[in-house]
Amino acid sequence: MTSGEIRQSFLDFFAQRGHRIVPSAPVIPHGDPTLFFTNAGMNQFKDVFLGTGSREYVRAADTQKCIRVSGKHNDLEEVGRDTYHHTFFEMLGNWSFGDYYKREAIGWAWELLTEVWGLEKRRLYATVYETDDEAEKLWKTVTDIDPTRVLRFGKKDNFWEMGETGPCGPCSEIHIDLTPDLSGGALVNAGDPRVMEIWNLVFIQNNRIDETHLLDLPARHVDTGMGFERICAVLQGKTSNYDTDVFTPMINAIAHATGRPYAEEADQIAMRVIADHIRMLSFAIADGALPGNDGRGYVLRRILRRAARFGRNLGKREPFIFELASDVARSLGSVFPEVVKNLGHIQRVIKAEEESFSETLDRGLEIFESVVERIGHSSAFPGEDAFKLYDTYGFPLDLTQLIAQERGLTVDAGRFAELMKEQRDRARAAAKTDALQGVPGLEAKMEALKDSTFVGYENLETDAHVDRLIDGKFLALDRTPFYVESGGQVDDTGIIQGEGFLAEVIESFRHDKKIIHEIRILQGPIDRMDGSIVHARVDQTRRRNIERNHTATHLLHEALRRVLGQHLHQQGSLVAPDRLRFDFNHVEKISQDQLRAIEDIVNEKLADAIPVNALNDPREWLTIDEARQRYPNVKMFFGDRYGDRVRIVEIDPRFSVELCGGTHVGNTRDIGICKIIAESSIASGTRRIEAVTGAGVQQYVDEQVRKLGTLDDTLARLQEEVNDLQRQLGRNPSPGSTPQRAQRESLTAQGMRLDTVRTLDAAVIEREGLISETTRASLDLAKDLAKERVRNSATWIAEQVASAVSFHGVKIMAARIDGVSSEELKSMGDSLRSQLKSGVGVLASVTGDKVGLVCVVTDDLIKTRNLQAGKIVGILAQRIGGGGGGRPHLATAGGKDTEKLDEMLREAPAIVSRILAPSA
Repeated sequence: MTSGEIRQSFLDFFAQRGHRIVPSAPVIPHGDPTLFFTNAGMNQFKDVFLGTGSREYVRAADTQKCIRVSGKHNDLEEVGRDTYHHTFFEMLGNWSFGDYYKREAIGWAWELLTEVWGLEKRRLYATVYETDDEAEKLWKTVTDIDPTRVLRFGKKDNFWEMGETGPCGPCSEIHIDLTPDLSGGALVNAGDPRVMEIWNLVFIQNNRIDETHLLDLPARHVDTGMGFERICAVLQGKTSNYDTDVFTPMINAIAHATGRPYAEEADQIAMRVIADHIRMLSFAIADGALPGNDGRGYVLRRILRRAARFGRNLGKREPFIFELASDVARSLGSVFPEVVKNLGHIQRVIKAEEESFSETLDRGLEIFESVVERIGHSSAFPGEDAFKLYDTYGFPLDLTQLIAQERGLTVDAGRFAELMKEQRDRARAAAKTDALQGVPGLEAKMEALKDSTFVGYENLETDAHVDRLIDGKFLALDRTPFYVESGGQVDDTGIIQGEGFLAEVIESFRHDKKIIHEIRILQGPIDRMDGSIVHARVDQTRRRNIERNHTATHLLHEALRRVLGQHLHQQGSLVAPDRLRFDFNHVEKISQDQLRAIEDIVNEKLADAIPVNALNDPREWLTIDEARQRYPNVKMFFGDRYGDRVRIVEIDPRFSVELCGGTHVGNTRDIGICKIIAESSIASGTRRIEAVTGAGVQQYVDEQVRKLGTLDDTLARLQEEVNDLQRQLGRNPSPGSTPQRAQRESLTAQGMRLDTVRTLDAAVIEREGLISETTRASLDLAKDLAKERVRNSATWIAEQVASAVSFHGVKIMAARIDGVSSEELKSMGDSLRSQLKSGVGVLASVTGDKVGLVCVVTDDLIKTRNLQAGKIVGILAQRIGGGGGGRPHLATAGGKDTEKLDEMLREAPAIVSRILAPSA
């Protein structure tokens, strides 16, 4: 059977037994901060097992994309070195949600393996948890397995847990003995590839709260997982997963790219590593992850750099891994179309990362070799040096360990971990900007408060009871209209008024469901407030501007995805009253045409006057699963921690649906227009859009008008400089530009349209272009004038040389010519030196409030009298409050005292004479 046939036969088997065939979840788990990556098929059903969610079906089956490279399930070190571990793999699975249990799970597994796929029964072993009498009995009664091949094991092998917390339970694993003589009974769970696990039947009945607390779940469930790559190897009669048709196309592509056959053991390991890693990278990037410096981004960076290092072992120094993504798409695109859809993005991300790492890899290897040389015969690579390679050159610890292993060395990973912890502690200390942490004891004081109800979605003012006044400046209310900064939206400000006092709300803080407001007293005393009634009022104008920008951010997000690609996801945002900022994953600069298209999409939605539907009543909020079912295109953000129920903000269900707790306008027409004002890169693979709406557009126009006026003034000044230069060169002055002030004034009118704002932007760009052109013209004319002056100076220099005086047989001249640049002065010095034949010359020029000097000495005097132009000019410069130096034949200097220049020039011949006197 081919791998495709094996996958389909599994799904067909369970479909015939009433299972819904469901699509694979992304490898980036949305809304689950406990996981970097989807590491098992059950991840998408976690809420069902916990009893917080449900499905319309009670049986399901699928092939799930999985990544295991961190945390509890970390197989990275085995990948490539053995033949059956992978960072990315498919998991074939079937589930029961409170429906069937152990009997059916065990019976169907045995039926599929032995009757449908025809595996030899005498090669199969079943393991059960040491206290699971029920599972052991079922294996011996429901199936015809040899009873002596049902074995008990402890928690390490037969109690399955998804992570440090979450659903878990005893499991029953099926192992296959691949030894020729069926002698592998003692190798079950021994980590020997000759007897390996092929299917794990997990009976989920517990919830892990922490290391010591295990609770029963409200219902019992079945969760099975079969390694697709392993079962393909078994059914295709291969001893290595990498020899199946799952991997051979990839291995062949790597062999072709490197020019190496898949023969030598070291080359085989390298090719297996790269084949595995490019699959992991392709799927992770397709589902929205990007290489970075922390979290899942750092995991991707580690994997990519590990692959690049193995590529070096195959002789590939230039980027090539990115090209292999197309082979992944060809191999798996029919099952997982996202790798085909996002292929271009995947390749761009990987190539950029390869190029970046290639620049530092060689230097890092040099450092590694220097450490090896320093430690001599020691077999321990110091943890301090491993940390330096990580911190300075981006070498993950496992990459350093890999290189060390090749040299017969071990890395002091314990010391590395200590240094990493110290660095994290320093970073946390430096990043303690959370206001609660900035006020000693405030968080502890908030623990005693009652919960506060936020009513600000629909009410911008309300009466409220005071729960507590803390430290005279933090006020807690039982209900509040003030939004607390979250999800990028800034705090509300406003007024709280009570009997005899008036206070301004300047900031708000949340701790769980408790909210307090930092206040500034405007009027009257404030004390003994507990239980009193106050009136809280949000600054309405400010809030409305924030709402405009927040709703525009949602529209901008979807517009970006439609123009740049569905790979794009929010990485951060700021929603303020005067502007919005949106960060997202994208590796290329956005062109002006793309920005225009994004802006047009957003403004079309504003013009369409679309109602913004937000579930403001918490009783209407949905579970994550309900949100996914109702809105297949709902956006969730990686790493965000969502509660049991989530709030939906919908702006046309076909366009923008997001989980969001922020405040929004009631209709897109309330925003007016949206104008993108900046686009930039803020990190590798992360870009930022800045935009304005509402009052922010007026502020932007005012600023552009002011800028345009400044540009006009600059342009007029530059044009005058050009005309002056042209007059000095005897040319006709060019006509100056005429600032379009009337146009600017019209642009400041209220009720601006987007095309009007764009006209202003175009005017600014035009002026900046004109200034650039005029500046270049001015520089060109200045160069022409300088050349003209140098040419015209020949006659003047000849006259100065003719009037030079002689001291001790050396011709010396010193003269002043103002208004020339330093370069002109040096050119004139060269001309002077040529005309002197034998002698010393000094030229000076005043430009503004600075003096420039040049001194020249002819070659014969350098040789026979040891005269040095640098020494002479240095002495002269001291007389005018400056300094300088240079080569023996020509040196320059500067000074500040213009009033002493003429005196210095008169004394110059005598000064040179005194230098000559000792050798006269």
